[in-house]
Amino acid sequence: MYDLLKGLTVVEGSAFIAGPTCGLYLAQLGAEVIRFDNIGGGPDFRRWPLSPNGSSLYWEGLNKGKKSVALDLSRPEGREIAQRLAAAPGADAGLFVTNFPVEGFLSYEKLKALRDDLICVRVMGWADGGPGVDYTINSAIGVPLMTGHPDDPRPVNHVLPAWDLLTGAFAAFNMVAALLARMRTGQGREIRIPLSDVAAATLANMGMTAEILAGGGERPRQGNTLFGAFGRDFVTRDGKRLMVVAITPRQWTGLIQVLGVGAEVAALEAVRGVDFSKDEGVRFAHVDALMPIFEAGFARADSTDLLPRFDELGVCWGPYQTLEQALEDPRLFKGNPIFSDLAQVSGATYPVPGYAATLPQDDRGDARPAARLGEHTEEVLGDLLRLDGAEIARLHDAGIVASA
Repeated sequence: MYDLLKGLTVVEGSAFIAGPTCGLYLAQLGAEVIRFDNIGGGPDFRRWPLSPNGSSLYWEGLNKGKKSVALDLSRPEGREIAQRLAAAPGADAGLFVTNFPVEGFLSYEKLKALRDDLICVRVMGWADGGPGVDYTINSAIGVPLMTGHPDDPRPVNHVLPAWDLLTGAFAAFNMVAALLARMRTGQGREIRIPLSDVAAATLANMGMTAEILAGGGERPRQGNTLFGAFGRDFVTRDGKRLMVVAITPRQWTGLIQVLGVGAEVAALEAVRGVDFSKDEGVRFAHVDALMPIFEAGFARADSTDLLPRFDELGVCWGPYQTLEQALEDPRLFKGNPIFSDLAQVSGATYPVPGYAATLPQDDRGDARPAARLGEHTEEVLGDLLRLDGAEIARLHDAGIVASA
């Protein structure tokens, strides 16, 4: 946790991954993020994975450090409170992130009527307002048909929801950018961020659409071979599978030296009239002949001998390991200072990450657990909306709001 955004109040009305990720990042940078949900929990409140007692580990992971308000959003008065929270007063408030539809009770027009300089960041599926999630956008953009081995025509869905995660980070960036603009001009705005546009722009930014438009055709499946460079998984004599990538000249020469395949590589360069030492693209163009050389080199050596020398000479490599094994890796989890042991709302205590970036000049605060659903209902209604105790009690009695 850091304090760069301390003093800001962000209200979140969202579910699933992209919107909550936006709120999570803002909270980890010090903003007070208030999430409102339906009484009993929204559509992501019980998503897998679950703890042994049935609580959602997913929900408590994406909502660390946020305050929680529970409302009956099916009733007009509950919706009115949600609107007032989104458009809360104050120079450092009026900041709202949501994935509710463009039209409806949380439309920009309705919220702007309550606060003219409101900033609303709206996560969407498709830009035309159609429903879409990461996996349906991903299938439509073509990535699963590029993924997998050449001898298997089935599409391969990635287990990591990349478009959701990119969109969440992009939404947080847009929120801060819009706030900076409001501080200069006094103007609020709505920012719509569809997953479909994030996916399309990302592939275009990486040259993948231009590749087709320039006549390169559909990119064939490469299996585990890195496109446009030298990289793939290899198996050592002692059965260790490693992912090895040689992009820079130093990585390439170090890999050749450790494996002792310099003579074979030089002979191939002479036969084909190329130089592999400087251009990763040339290496990729000749992987058909290079891979057998390196496969044999790995098969002759044990990982215990290779890996210290890889590190010494700057070879880029990574082990293949399960997530359970990765939890013991000090570079990732065990002993990593971004993690701290926390008791979460599920009742489980386990290492929880704070902000993923490190700011060497700032003190890193401890990560904060997720709230119980509705834990801050009374506090937020009193402090942010200035409702008195009698009014809050009336809302409780009427079932419009609920506490933890």
